[in-house]
Amino acid sequence: MTIKEAQEIVDQWINTTGVRYFNELTNTAILTEEVGEVARIMARRYGEQSEKESDKQKDLGDEMADVLWVLICLANQTGIDLTEAFKKNLEKKNIRDKDRHKNNEKLK
Repeated sequence: MTIKEAQEIVDQWINTTGVRYFNELTNTAILTEEVGEVARIMARRYGEQSEKESDKQKDLGDEMADVLWVLICLANQTGIDLTEAFKKNLEKKNIRDKDRHKNNEKLK
């Protein structure tokens, strides 16, 4: 599935099953909540926090997909073509960071 197809699928789902989009501010709050759920798993499973028994069953991939879903909702609501935005972002990184990381002593 392409990013464009994902944007179309989310839009179709929202406008049928979901009835309508939550407003942009609500979706921004939901995005923050979903990122927090990913952070919780990462801190406990891969970081130094101990993982609670109740967290061990959490599916990191599913939580990341929740983040992607809400991000796609926000893109759709604000008229952002994520494919084009991602292409432009890669171009920016390739120009700005061409040698930045290679020259970073901390990464060697």
